[in-house]
Amino acid sequence: MEATATQAQTAPPPRLRERYEQDVLPALTSKFGYSTPMQAPRLEKITLNMGLGEAKQNNKMLEAAQTQLALIAGQYPNVRRARKSIASFKVREGMPVGVSVTLRRARMWEFLDRLCSIAVPRIRDFRGLNPRSFDGSGNSSMGVKEQLIFPEIDYDSIDEVRGLDITITTSAPSDEEAFELLLGLGMPFAKEGRPGKPDADIEVQEAAEEEKRKEEARLRAEAEQAALEQLKEENPDAYAKPEDEGEGEGGEPAAEGDQDAEKTADEENQDNG
Repeated sequence: MEATATQAQTAPPPRLRERYEQDVLPALTSKFGYSTPMQAPRLEKITLNMGLGEAKQNNKMLEAAQTQLALIAGQYPNVRRARKSIASFKVREGMPVGVSVTLRRARMWEFLDRLCSIAVPRIRDFRGLNPRSFDGSGNSSMGVKEQLIFPEIDYDSIDEVRGLDITITTSAPSDEEAFELLLGLGMPFAKEGRPGKPDADIEVQEAAEEEKRKEEARLRAEAEQAALEQLKEENPDAYAKPEDEGEGEGGEPAAEGDQDAEKTADEENQDNG
């Protein structure tokens, strides 16, 4: 009876971990030619770090930062203290400078699922995560400017907007393998600048983009010219050029008054002759 109750209370496995085992792991093994699935990259931990700023001298702001990061991560964070004094930054040894939390196992998978599915799409003017945010050892970092993108944070209860850094540590030996791992798990990376992309493909893409820009500029110029021609047809008087009357210096037609004066002078000369 007790065993049945314990089994009923067991939490279901994270859905993102099931997706990794069923879809992502076989895809990585097939793409990179691993001899065993144990060679495939996997998630090891996710670290969240929130700097305190002015809160390092205010206990209430420190408690607020701890509470907010605990709501985001589902785990109470640790206070990070300064290791040495720096006078220019007004930091003394032992002063709290930030709060940090490290997630592993089920909480790690659940946080990454919430991050990709709910939090990241709520970023303003979001155009994809930077695919160059890898450190060369298969670890990716991203910065969040506002903690409000997480639905666990109540907008009316925050004292100030705070940002945080998120570091995803993997067992991948290269950035390309780590990128494919996170991409398969649902990280919405931008299409430009992805690791492992051949230079030739980048040059072709850049040439295509340049050609597209030139074509757009040409179409825009043609549209402006067509609009100008239409305005000329609708109101020709406003766009008519002033015509010079007669012919003046440089072979231009002279005025009619000058021609009459020349005729009168010729007639007088004939009469006097």
